[in-house]
Amino acid sequence: MQNLNSGKVVDLVSCEEPSIFNSSSGKKTKSIQKIAGFFPRAGLNNVKIIKKDGTKEDYNVQKVVAAVKKSAARMLVEFSEDELKEICDFVDKSVLDTKNSEIEIFKMHCIVENALENVNPKVAKSYRNYRDYKIDFVTMLDRVFQESQRIMYIGDKENSNADSTLVSTKRSLIFNELNKELYKKFFLTVPELQAIRDGYIYIHDMSARRDTMNCCLFDVSNVLKGGFEMGNLWYNEPQSLEVAFDVIGDIIMAAASQQYGGFTVPEVDKILAPYAQKTFDKSYNRYLEMGLSVEKAEIEASKDVEKDFHDGFQGWEYKFNTVASSRGDYPFITMTMGLGTGKFEKMASLIMLDVRKCGQGKKGNKKPVLFPKIVFLYDENLHGKGKALEELFNAGIECSKKSMYPDWLSLTGEGYIASMYKKYGRVISPMGCRAFLSPWYEKGGMTPADADDKPVFVGRFNIGAISLHLPMIYAKSQKEGKNFYEVLDYYMEMIRNLHKRTYDYLGEMRASINPLGFCEGGFYGGNLKPHDKIKPLLKASTASFGITALNELQELYNGKSLVEDGEFALEVMQYINKKVIEFRNADGNLYAIYGTPAENLCGLQVKQFRKKYGVVDQVSDRGYVSNSFHCHVSEKIGPIEKQDLEGRFWELLNGGKIQYVKYPVSYNTKAIETLVKRAMDKGFYEGVNLSLAYCDDCGHQELSMDVCPKCGSKNLTKIDRMNGYLSYSRVKGDTRLNSAKMEEIKDRISM
Repeated sequence: MQNLNSGKVVDLVSCEEPSIFNSSSGKKTKSIQKIAGFFPRAGLNNVKIIKKDGTKEDYNVQKVVAAVKKSAARMLVEFSEDELKEICDFVDKSVLDTKNSEIEIFKMHCIVENALENVNPKVAKSYRNYRDYKIDFVTMLDRVFQESQRIMYIGDKENSNADSTLVSTKRSLIFNELNKELYKKFFLTVPELQAIRDGYIYIHDMSARRDTMNCCLFDVSNVLKGGFEMGNLWYNEPQSLEVAFDVIGDIIMAAASQQYGGFTVPEVDKILAPYAQKTFDKSYNRYLEMGLSVEKAEIEASKDVEKDFHDGFQGWEYKFNTVASSRGDYPFITMTMGLGTGKFEKMASLIMLDVRKCGQGKKGNKKPVLFPKIVFLYDENLHGKGKALEELFNAGIECSKKSMYPDWLSLTGEGYIASMYKKYGRVISPMGCRAFLSPWYEKGGMTPADADDKPVFVGRFNIGAISLHLPMIYAKSQKEGKNFYEVLDYYMEMIRNLHKRTYDYLGEMRASINPLGFCEGGFYGGNLKPHDKIKPLLKASTASFGITALNELQELYNGKSLVEDGEFALEVMQYINKKVIEFRNADGNLYAIYGTPAENLCGLQVKQFRKKYGVVDQVSDRGYVSNSFHCHVSEKIGPIEKQDLEGRFWELLNGGKIQYVKYPVSYNTKAIETLVKRAMDKGFYEGVNLSLAYCDDCGHQELSMDVCPKCGSKNLTKIDRMNGYLSYSRVKGDTRLNSAKMEEIKDRISM
């Protein structure tokens, strides 16, 4: 059957568009008006409509009326009774003319669309667009379903912190797939969608970035002070160290679940010290009442505090490594420590390191845990030779050689991070594994108001990172005969606009999305009421421009690695810094440049490059690309040379960076100490990189083994540095890492 549709005819059975002319006469067919009301409605009672899910229901023209009214309303049109009758008559007749007792729903859509075309083409377009919109949703949900099946039966290795064998994690991962598709559908423009599909940019954490913020420096001390509300219950401020550990653990798990990315508790030794003092005072007075001497009471009270510190840190290690957050993963928790010089601050730091060094597990089979990541805040004037906290430094080195943590942050070397500490006494702790905040001044905001204005870092956060795939961008410029920097500008502008929309979008969120942060003081200025918008607090947050595969960019430019050259890579980073500063000044947003720790991304970017530009030697011939500004892991260079080569880029990525080298030693204390001190002099954030292996059968441990030499077992647990953080490269013989990252680990020489 055919019908005239304002110049368009649709075959009601196939939904295709045949000729609008009668094959024999060449004349146009009759319009709706000439056939409306022509036929009786008898015979429709037995017609069934087959729905999309295969179920059937009786044909009912009133459902057509409801649908066309909705389409009309979207176009601000209201149909008259005559127009509705004309539509209904046409639909009824078309259904009868099919001579079928069952009609599929998509054919009904074609019939209704035909009816609308002649009555009101604008409404027909609205109806058609909505139908296409629903089809898009079906396609999208099908992708989510396919991905959900993979997650349910195979698992997922995109994030090594998520154990996808667990039911709760599977549920979270499946929801994340849906949320990611919704983000693409409703937040991205077509050019942005094309850019991420091709691989020129990568939007991190698409499953979460519409809902909440990214990494943070959570102000636990401010939440605790005077008590707080959590889960509609009032918590009094702890009056002992034991309770403080329990309550802080609950705060961390609750608050970390309401964000994504790294959750850092800055200077935890100073946070715990007042509660250690409370426990000491209670114990000391109790021992005096028992008749002990002042000296003996002090000794016993100190032992009580030490025990609570030991039990508390051990309890945190159990909780943070076994209890998944409501997101389904183990929150990426970092704690910084080491600057406190008081009795209990120093005690906290020493015991925290000792607990980590000794590991957890059954007797004779202990191994270090992954969380919290520990970062040692190094001050040469406190931790240097003969200084007040030299003992603490030595304990840190012993811990690093056994568990790879702590990582080391220089506060008295060269560069941006140290300059903030030396000038203002303010510490910029890393958020998660490597992200750092730009300064935000108490009075002046982005710039100091006067000589007395000071920067604030604790309580602030990031709203997300979007990474540039530099080799892809360079290859595009060469293929299309365009200037590289013009193409780079295009994608940087795209990221800028995405960040601006993210600031605006998140600003409409209410404080109730993270009550501990926005209402109870965990975030800077976070004393809002639950229904207040969080927009005022976002002005102090950063947004990151990520950088990946700088080594491969240099290789693509002139066939030389960062070890062999690096000048073009340096030029590009200087250009990116200049542009980001321009964006920051123009928009009033704290944009930062971030050395991306590509985990799953290191393999994805190779696939994207190959699809567009093929296999290029030293660029896309391996299964992974290099992380951020690091030299290629396979380079045969020593740790000192690697420190110097990567040091060229250090001050060009102040929004996120870490330097690490492979220590080609077997638990050699002096070698580790020498390299860490060298890194501290250079102002680095330094990671000690070993490869720790443990036999789960006999308990034997050594550096980097694939088969236990003692009992022959392959049932091993192996801990490797993923990027800026540690992860299990093997758990009971299996791995949580993706194949690209495992290939990179296998190739490591200098990392």
